[in-house]
Amino acid sequence: MPTIRKKTVGKEQYYYLEHSYREGGKVHKKEKYLGRTLPKNIEELKQQLLSEVYKVHWFDKFDRIRAQFQEQSQRTPPTARKKEMETFAIRFTYDTNRIEGSTLTLRETADLLEKGITPAVRPLSDVKETESHRNTFFEMLDYKNDLSFNAILYFHKKLFQDTKADIAGLIRSHQVAISGSKFMPPFPAEIQPLLMDYFKWYNKNTNSMHPVELAALVHLKLVTIHPFADGNGRISRLMMNHVLHRHSYPMLNIHYETRTGYYNALERSQTKQDDNIFLQWFFRRYLKEYKNYLK
Repeated sequence: MPTIRKKTVGKEQYYYLEHSYREGGKVHKKEKYLGRTLPKNIEELKQQLLSEVYKVHWFDKFDRIRAQFQEQSQRTPPTARKKEMETFAIRFTYDTNRIEGSTLTLRETADLLEKGITPAVRPLSDVKETESHRNTFFEMLDYKNDLSFNAILYFHKKLFQDTKADIAGLIRSHQVAISGSKFMPPFPAEIQPLLMDYFKWYNKNTNSMHPVELAALVHLKLVTIHPFADGNGRISRLMMNHVLHRHSYPMLNIHYETRTGYYNALERSQTKQDDNIFLQWFFRRYLKEYKNYLK
């Protein structure tokens, strides 16, 4: 997050916003002159400075990724594109459920979803949630509307109606904690107002914010509100990919193997109330996943 720097020249004081970032093994700085007094809209100016940095450092690369992704998709036969999407759905389903404690291996997930082979000695709930996630994912791909309160309730219900019917599609009415995290989710009475603010924020930014940034914040902000008794990570990652897909960017799978960095970025953003921490992790992850499109 940009910091305020004060510079004294003689008896005069001048204020600057300064933001440092690393690129190519070097630390770069970008600053913005504020004046002799601090402006009242300092938080807005901080976001403007970050947007300028993001545009140069990240967004141009993401737009090149999108262009190459679209070009490659157009050259790919429909049957091959369908196979690629099914492969992504299997891996995404495996990783997003595995992050939340599913016992199915990647091979078991693939055999279940491709061949209908139910793995032996695995909890039935893990099997059903694997099938439900794959089905919900494909339904999400066909969902053309904007993100909404009813949409997250609907998709959450689809994910858990066969395994956790008592909480599926319902906003929690009790306090919860996140195992292993220092962050304490909001109290139940706070959830409805926070969700109202969340969708106001989304509707304000959906057509102006860069889609990759929007997708990351859709995930971060929703999982931070933690509106459900269970499945907050899964629904947040699903809605993240809804945003990317709707804007024709390649979707992102957060791999189980990268969960430590993912958890740390989420927790630090939540406890420090600094979205930029998670955004930086997300941007790096997205660029690493699709760097081949930049060659």
